Amino acid sequence: MADHPYAGLAAALATQHGKQRAIAPPLTRRLGLIVRPVAIDTDQFGTFTGSIARSGTPREAALAKARAGMAASGLPLGLASEGSFGPHPWLPFGAGGVETLAFIDAGRGLELTLSAVSRRTNFAHHDVASGEDIAPFLARIGFPAHALVVRGPDGAVLASGVQDMAALAPLAWPGNRLETDMRAHLNPTRLAAIRSLAGRLAARLASPCPACGCPGWGQVDVMRGLPCSTCDQPTQSILAIIDGCTVCGHQQTRPRPDGVTAASPASCDWCNP
Repeated sequence: MADHPYAGLAAALATQHGKQRAIAPPLTRRLGLIVRPVAIDTDQFGTFTGSIARSGTPREAALAKARAGMAASGLPLGLASEGSFGPHPWLPFGAGGVETLAFIDAGRGLELTLSAVSRRTNFAHHDVASGEDIAPFLARIGFPAHALVVRGPDGAVLASGVQDMAALAPLAWPGNRLETDMRAHLNPTRLAAIRSLAGRLAARLASPCPACGCPGWGQVDVMRGLPCSTCDQPTQSILAIIDGCTVCGHQQTRPRPDGVTAASPASCDWCNP
């Protein structure tokens, strides 16, 4: 850690929702990097309630936040995260979350983003019906440790950050909608997902490029074409992993880590057209 290029240096973390609690520990422990929160208005890049729409992709939003934090602090290193929530991309009827974490090193020309999909999210909503008991929904989403947003029948936000029954009871009227508040400081499940991704970022930044020595060496793409176990024709399954450096562009190919060398005929366009 002491000889890492970022040991003792400070990076601006653009956040107004306490994300330093999740992001700082793995980066400080692994790299010696000092994470300095910068309380800029991150809502300008989009809000979960939809009052401000996010423009661009999660990656673009995370990088824009990081740049804003760097500009506000004057630091050449920047960090930011962005979350997206909705139906899980491959698990039917389940909710999913995608966390994206961005790191910028202006001096090296390094812009690195990592993303992770997780089913471990309490993202949910519930329309209150007349005479019903909302306790099962509250238990399922982890209330009151996890806060709620309340909307009226017209979709307008009546309250956000609701974390106690005294505040919720007058709002839990039939026709109103209860939604999980996905801001990190009010959602411990999301904060845990961000912490896990920060650990991956720390490991990535601890890996230097074998060509130029810049931090951030790791997977940048995959090579498809794993041969079918029956007919030996290439399939769309992953054959190998492509590691690379986002600064100098150097790349190397390595076998997939699970040791699989052939694809099932079920995924072969020749055997299973």
